Amino acid sequence: MSNLETKHLTKKFGNQVVLDDLNLNLKPNTIYALLGRNGAGKSTLLSILANHIFASSGSVVWQDKELTGRDHPVQEFYLMSEHNLFNKSDSLKNIIKKTTLLQGTFDQTLADEMLLAFKLDPKKKVSQLSTGYRTIFKTIVALSVPAEYVFLDEPILGLDANHRVMLYRYILKAYENRARTIVLSTHLVEEIANLVAHILILKDVKIIVDSDVEDLLAKSYQISGPKEEVQLYCQGLQILDDEQIGTLYTCYIYADLPANRIIPDSIVIKHSDLQDSFIKLTEEERELNV
Repeated sequence: MSNLETKHLTKKFGNQVVLDDLNLNLKPNTIYALLGRNGAGKSTLLSILANHIFASSGSVVWQDKELTGRDHPVQEFYLMSEHNLFNKSDSLKNIIKKTTLLQGTFDQTLADEMLLAFKLDPKKKVSQLSTGYRTIFKTIVALSVPAEYVFLDEPILGLDANHRVMLYRYILKAYENRARTIVLSTHLVEEIANLVAHILILKDVKIIVDSDVEDLLAKSYQISGPKEEVQLYCQGLQILDDEQIGTLYTCYIYADLPANRIIPDSIVIKHSDLQDSFIKLTEEERELNV
């Protein structure tokens, strides 16, 4: 299998730059999280990768070929988003039949299991589904097609907590049954921390983090204690944020801690979780060098 790459990918809408000079390398058989605040360009990037819209410049490359227009192998890439144009008067069963014809094959066993688990009647029409159940059905289709790259844009839109947990389990099950590359774009960062292997974070039209989850968390710290001692210890490190609560001062760090720097007894160092790391990395106030 070949990596899916973007080379100097840029997208503009009029004079507005949405993505700028992105160089990505998506490996086969890996689950990614694509994170970013509202308007960061996540949906735009996924739409370009799936050939739904075109880049303004740069290229998407797979199997040593630039993917554009007719040369894009549409059956290998599938985008699930809020804009899936299923006919609202169609039944779910009929949409699955049409999708099978279009994609060549379809994992009907998985689809049937998920429809039953989520209590979705395949005879129902799309127009009869709530926002949450439309999201569930679109994700069922995305996980059942034979694509090697599946892009899930907000696959938890409108879902309650129980349904989100169920859906995460089925995403993992689908991956375990047939390994492929899955890219999840979501705002519920902490919920997918144990599901994904690699994190991509978009900010200010660029990718600011392209890292395995373990590596990102290994460099994300909260360092707390008396202000002067914390500031002294953190000199020269990448400080994402700081805060003072009473006498307790905390610095949020994204860096490898120096092995030879003495840690005072008055300082407490602990790792930040994925959600805290994401929030601090995407704060508007600071320029980051990550």
